[in-house]
This record gives sequence, C-alpha cells and structure tokens, in this order.
Amino acid sequence: MSLRKLSKNYGPHRALVDVDLDIEPGEVFGYLGPNGAGKTTTIRVLLGLLRPTAGEARVLGMDSWRDSVRVHARTGYVPGDPGLWEKLTGTDTISYLARLRDDPAQVGRGRDIADRLGLELDRPVRALSRGNRQKLVIVQAFMGEPELAVLDEPTSGLDPLVQRELHAMVRELTSRGGTVLLSSHVLDDVQRTADRVGVIRSGRLVAVERLEDLRAKALHHVVARFASPVSPALFERIPNIAGLTCADESMVCRVPERSLDATLKVLAGVSVVDVSITEADLEEMFLAYYGEAETSAA
Repeated sequence: MSLRKLSKNYGPHRALVDVDLDIEPGEVFGYLGPNGAGKTTTIRVLLGLLRPTAGEARVLGMDSWRDSVRVHARTGYVPGDPGLWEKLTGTDTISYLARLRDDPAQVGRGRDIADRLGLELDRPVRALSRGNRQKLVIVQAFMGEPELAVLDEPTSGLDPLVQRELHAMVRELTSRGGTVLLSSHVLDDVQRTADRVGVIRSGRLVAVERLEDLRAKALHHVVARFASPVSPALFERIPNIAGLTCADESMVCRVPERSLDATLKVLAGVSVVDVSITEADLEEMFLAYYGEAETSAA
C-alpha cells in the first residue's frame, strides 16, 4: 500500500495534505490521531469511497479510485460507524455477503469466526447489543480471508477477551502475508499488535515510527506524596522531566518511559507516603511530541 502526495479537500477545508506513506505486506500499521485529524478520510480514500483531490493511493498494486471494485474484493473493512441490515440475522448477513462475493465457503468461515468471538448468529441484528453488532462486523471483514484488513476503531464495544481474540486474528492474517491498517484511539490496541505507527494531525502525517520508539516517548504522569516538604531541585535532575510542581508534601510531573528509572531512584531517596504512575493518553502524547511538527508544517 502506498500513498503519494495524497490530498483531500472538502471545499476550503484541507482534510489531507500531501500524505506520503508505504505499508508493507505482513505489517500491522497503527494509524493514530485525535478526532478530526484525517484518519477516516484516509481510509475512505484508500477504499475508493472518496476520490482524492490530488496525489495517488495504491492498494494491493491497484489505484484505489479507478480499481475500487477489485480492491474491495480483496479487502476486509471494519468501519468506525458500521451499518447493518436490522431485520437480518447474523446467519442471513454472512450468507448474503457470501453470495455477493460468489464464495459459498465464506459461510463456514464466518460461522467459525463467530464461534471464536462468542457471537450467536440466529438473532436479528436489531436485537443485538453494541458489542455483538461489532462482532458481526468483524466476522464479515475477516470471513473472506482478505489480503488487506482496514480496521477503524475495531475494539469499540468489545470486552477484553474478545479484544484479545481479535488481536490474535490480526496476527494470523499478517502471518499469511496479509496487511492490516489499524486506526484507533486505544493505545493498548496499537501496543498489542502494531509493528509501526503513523501519527496524523490536521491532515498531515507528522511522524512514522517503530512501535518501540513510540513507546519510549510515551509520557507518564507521576504523582507523589511525602512525609515532609521536598525541594523541586531534587527532581530537576531527572532527564526530560516536564510539568514539575512541588507544593507542601506533594509532587506532580510528567516523564517519558526512558526516565522512569531515574524518577524512581530519586523517589527512593526520600520518605514517600504514596506514589502513582500512569501513562498519559494519546491526545496528550501527540500534543507533547508532535504539536511543534504540525505548527511548522502549516
């Protein structure tokens, strides 16, 4: 999959701006960004649902717009806001899609995937919970054994056990040489499955990194309480510390993962009453590391 100077405008609004990206076979690529960043627009262009304003998107060696029908035949898609036929049962749904694709074997594969996800196929869609609707969407995306799976917020509404099964299915697909584009706000989804990640903000691809490099940059909030007041100077020697505040017997700061060891060593030298360390959410990480890149590109 390759994008070259891909741009998409909605009137005066520039939803995508000169996006260049290559995703290799056998790779899980995490596509990250806040709401409105351009993730869903990218996906719709890749699937030939939107025509690019400029540039080119090639999927499985084909032009995503001119060859959209052939692209669809080889792609599985979990949309962020899926639509299903409310009166059909799960069995009706997968049988209908198998007939559309002229592949009766997909019915059996769909049933097998439904079993893996704990989905009962005999109930009409209108009677399904949000989580079971999402399971049905995943079934239809994977039952065709796609070469490319495009997953937009795929774990929405799923319990942790089903999420783990989906992660296993993603890895099974890539082990066969397939490719996965995973768009998500959930850092855990990306950490469990992605090989590389791309960060998009305001329509611009501001970073593409290996997952281990992104993880090393992930910010952590540190909140500590002490038996007596402490001096801020005690913590200022921690590498890359940010947002340091000391008041009375408490301290708050932010540090990247690579500075956690130094932070704990400093804390070990004082009388700590309580301490908590939590990972910052994606939005905060983007603002901390990629806000400057976005500003300079604008």
